[in-house]
Amino acid sequence: MTSEGVAGSSQQASPSVEISNREGSGPAVILCEHAACDIPEMYQGLGLDPVHRSSHAAWDPGARAVAVKLSDALDAPLIASRVSRLVYDCNRPPDAASAMPERSEIIDVPGNHDLTPAQRAARVDAIYRPFCQAVSRVLADRAARHLPTVLLTLHSFTPYYYGHTRRVEIGILHDADTRLADAMLAQTHRLPHRDIQRNAPYGPEDGVTHSLKLHGMGNGLANVMVEIRNDLLATPDAEATMANEVLRLILPALATLGFAVPPQEGERDA
Repeated sequence: MTSEGVAGSSQQASPSVEISNREGSGPAVILCEHAACDIPEMYQGLGLDPVHRSSHAAWDPGARAVAVKLSDALDAPLIASRVSRLVYDCNRPPDAASAMPERSEIIDVPGNHDLTPAQRAARVDAIYRPFCQAVSRVLADRAARHLPTVLLTLHSFTPYYYGHTRRVEIGILHDADTRLADAMLAQTHRLPHRDIQRNAPYGPEDGVTHSLKLHGMGNGLANVMVEIRNDLLATPDAEATMANEVLRLILPALATLGFAVPPQEGERDA
């Protein structure tokens, strides 16, 4: 995966983590745990069919592109994983079976079968810990600079899951801390053409709020996960459109919570 500059800078914390716009002083820190479908050579493709290595099972298509645009618009640091979530899902704790899934929906992952404790620990050390450490360093630096901060995680999801069609287009997800999610959901009238739902297509009961709890609630930060249906992210123009629509929810939500937001180019709420 190629590292691209965001708002003028991009830094690599480790081979498995990308940090962009680290010095950004806007009100948010953005995470993209499923930004890449890369499977390092040492994992021998996890035994997957090549088609599956680039499917939604391996990453969140379009999520990083939207995260980059939000990082630019919000002057926000962005921390993204460079490794497929099938090798290690950085939105799962090490003791979760789904951190290194043997199966993702209908796709079997042979390279994750019968992993030894040592093999699991090696992946934790190579992928999960560097990601968490990068997030912690960025948040600690912002705290030292007295920068008010919310945590935003960016994901995409497949429109068809186990043969069922998902109508929801944008999901606003939260765990026990609902502050930012509530503020964003209060702005859905700005996108009347979109099906926007709370805790859909996933919710806390599905184990998807690990990053929100660890990095957001664990640091007393208002936090939210945004899920975008990936058929709405099929082209660069579509990615730009969805980034703009997410901004139409999050900018007034941040203002409602008392956060100053960077000036935007043009009128987003016309």
